[in-house]
Amino acid sequence: MAESRSGTVRICRIFVLIKPVFMKNCSIALLALHVCFTVPATAQNLHVTYRSKISYPGQTLANVWGYVAGGHEYALIGASKGLIITDITNPDNPQQIVQIPGPNNLWKEIKTFRHYAYVVSEGGQGIQIIDLSQLPSAAPASYFYTGDGAIAGALTNLHALHIDTTKGFLYAYGGPLLSGGAKIFDLKADPYRPKYVGKFDQLSYIHDGYVDNDTLYAGHIYQGLFSVVNMADKNNPQLIASQETPDKFTHNTWLSTDHRTLFTTDERDNSYLAAFDISDLDNIRLLDKIQSNPGSNSMVHNTHVLGDFAVTSWYKDGFTIVDVSHPDNLVQVGNFDVYPGASGGGSAGCWGVYPYFPSGTVIASVIPAIGSGGGELWILTPEYVHACYLEGKITNGLTGAPLLGVQIDVLGTAPLSRASTLPDGTFKMGQEQDGYFVVRVGKAGFQPQEFTVSFQRGDVKTLNLVLFPETGLTVDGTVVKASDNTPVPNASVFFSSYGGNWSTTANAAGYFALPNLPPGVYDITAGAPGYGQTIKYHYKITANRTLTLRLSSNLKSFQNDNPSRSGTVGVWPNPFSETVNVRLDQLEPGATVTITDLTGRVLQTITPAENTGQLELGKEWKPGVYFLCPRQNGVIQQVLRLVKI
Repeated sequence: MAESRSGTVRICRIFVLIKPVFMKNCSIALLALHVCFTVPATAQNLHVTYRSKISYPGQTLANVWGYVAGGHEYALIGASKGLIITDITNPDNPQQIVQIPGPNNLWKEIKTFRHYAYVVSEGGQGIQIIDLSQLPSAAPASYFYTGDGAIAGALTNLHALHIDTTKGFLYAYGGPLLSGGAKIFDLKADPYRPKYVGKFDQLSYIHDGYVDNDTLYAGHIYQGLFSVVNMADKNNPQLIASQETPDKFTHNTWLSTDHRTLFTTDERDNSYLAAFDISDLDNIRLLDKIQSNPGSNSMVHNTHVLGDFAVTSWYKDGFTIVDVSHPDNLVQVGNFDVYPGASGGGSAGCWGVYPYFPSGTVIASVIPAIGSGGGELWILTPEYVHACYLEGKITNGLTGAPLLGVQIDVLGTAPLSRASTLPDGTFKMGQEQDGYFVVRVGKAGFQPQEFTVSFQRGDVKTLNLVLFPETGLTVDGTVVKASDNTPVPNASVFFSSYGGNWSTTANAAGYFALPNLPPGVYDITAGAPGYGQTIKYHYKITANRTLTLRLSSNLKSFQNDNPSRSGTVGVWPNPFSETVNVRLDQLEPGATVTITDLTGRVLQTITPAENTGQLELGKEWKPGVYFLCPRQNGVIQQVLRLVKI
């Protein structure tokens, strides 16, 4: 029976940025990000739309494959009583065409070559070959091939198969023949009548494997490794390399589009989808590994690669979509639970998923549904979205040495996006969610830092930074007038870094002091009404320090440093606590002045032709750092930093 429902899973996020709140004397800026979003109809499902479902009372389902011809898309379903062919061209209204009897057995694996389907089973009878050319006719021709030549009649039980479509050879795995190694058959001359041409049994049993262009990537489940084999000479295969997989129970393998990365699955509880760099077979490296639902104990099963994405069945977790465009930084960007109501380890739930239909439709098989002895075929439409990435290196600000174990948290993500630095100080992380997020970086004994990062799909943001120990320093000094070095009474002094913000006020003699200032790199701003301002950028302080801050007029003229620039912009006071005055003089027609916040978002655009003279800004601004940017013909003339305290 069939059940149909259409619709789109929609997610929208509303971000509210709370800017730093600065208090007098050593107050650390507090940054927070509140994230609100509407959850999908099923909270566990993301970027996948449910279309329909078919139940099969009285029989279980194993793996699935697909076939396309004559504008129709067909699901090839490995049911326990035989292959089921279903037209899913309309994913909301699938139509079963025929079930072709086969060995009554749980295990079924299917692949296609040209207009033929090949089915193997642990139930025996060799390879079932089905001519699909007459579809949608309900009577396709089929028979069981049990071998020829040296293995005539010897093919019985088989566990899995794969077809090298580039070269036209079928590889059958498992079963008792040749101790479960690969049996190779030539399909080129007559795909309906294969010819046995060779074997690979040097490492004994192969559970599953991927083959392309005479190179075999075999999964040796009981040895916990994959092998890479040159199969150009079917009578004399050459083992090139082998590599253990993370959980040492290698179930299946799949090759990346560029042939540089091999993806593997280990069929154990609490297992991983893993990515290996195979560009140098003398130095195979594990790049990254990922779980569908960390902490759930879920077991992975089969993975397939579609362009930049790995689509993988995870038994009780359904299936996932992982962005593999950066194979050293795997990020899950979609999923759908086709086995709702259950979680944890074990091999119940989603057996297989097939993502290669031209329409984008995905089919997923459930062995038996919960509370039923029958299997289910789920028909769905995915949306493939790229991940957002954050990478970098963190070092000790005093010694320059890399820091191990620094924790990086992206606040507001659900679940929390988190990473830690490696011994060389580097980290790589990613997330499905885009938008503005606060990133907190911290390690015991060091000053924490927070950044607002704009995460964008497909982009890699780089965050290289230094952390300074929490040691307190004493920084003092005098604020003087630049023209004659006389003290400036009651001047405002402001120290700003990514670790926080500190402010104080000089006394009547111009003296100021900031005790317990952490080491760091600071922008230092000082100013007083009638005396002007000064700003020191990127000033490194790693020891007690006495400073002299000289104030001068902060009126800037573009003509002083570039004859092609024109106009004058002045600001006063800066820093400011209530409002800042902006003076615009002699800007050419067409010039604009934009105000942006620390994240680069434009808060206001001023047109000087309409606003020549003096403006008062900042009344509604939260305390923090802002930038005033005059532009002439789209070119930034200068950047003035405004600080509200």
